[in-house]
Amino acid sequence: MSEWQGISEFVAVAEQQSFTKAARQLGLSVAQVSRNIAALEQQLALKLLYRSTRSVSLTAEGLLYLQHCRHLVSSLAEANRAMANLTASPRGLLKVTAPVFYGETRLSPLLHRFLQRYPELELELVLTNDKLDLVQGGFDLALRLGQLTDSSLIARRLASRRQYLVAAPAYLAAQGTPESLAELDQHQCLIGTVNIWRFAEQQKAVSYRPRGRLQCNSGLALKDAALCGLGLAQLPDYYISDELANGSLVEVLGAYRQPDDGIWALYPQNRHLSAKVRQLVDYLAVALST
Repeated sequence: MSEWQGISEFVAVAEQQSFTKAARQLGLSVAQVSRNIAALEQQLALKLLYRSTRSVSLTAEGLLYLQHCRHLVSSLAEANRAMANLTASPRGLLKVTAPVFYGETRLSPLLHRFLQRYPELELELVLTNDKLDLVQGGFDLALRLGQLTDSSLIARRLASRRQYLVAAPAYLAAQGTPESLAELDQHQCLIGTVNIWRFAEQQKAVSYRPRGRLQCNSGLALKDAALCGLGLAQLPDYYISDELANGSLVEVLGAYRQPDDGIWALYPQNRHLSAKVRQLVDYLAVALST
């Protein structure tokens, strides 16, 4: 007999404590389950189960064998799900969270096209700048920007994000253009949610705590303040790409720009075999990197 024959049946009977319930779970007849377990016991030359007309219980050997077999059956089921998901079409509810501005401008158009591609898929998109608990909230996927903290979640880098220190030409004409990080102390800094600006000097990370008379938790508001000539702002590329292109904002201290950081897909361990999550992450990795 095959070395695997009877193992799934044995685990099912041991957990259900019933041949009838185990047979129903496996989609087999009670007689087939009983024969396969008997053949397994014969191969092992050990008795695994005590059987009576009213109950089923494990022998000492059966208890030890169950401890070894449970993970084998679980791993086999996981492998079968992985193979099925290779060709499965995404369906059901997909629950995603992302930061507000990035979600509105970059992510949601891509998700809408993904929905068009898979008509059996439903989407719940939660846009918030708070870092929600994915497991507790029942989320399949989160998009996070920048540096990640240690986490039990699976992370995949989808694309890069570049931070710029920018100002309006009128501000620089009036106040001068800083040529070093030390000169930032002489300028008005427009401060966002993160009150530390990050730079690189001689390939080393450098942090600077900006000071100024305006602080706001909105990147759009900081961009507008910079356009009005109120000071310097450090903003990611997706906020200011048009303004950099048309010259209404210009980069300052480009030689000190920090290395690009990441745009990440995060998802719980138990979601990584899901067809809807796997295919969405693959789709976003291509779409966001082009």
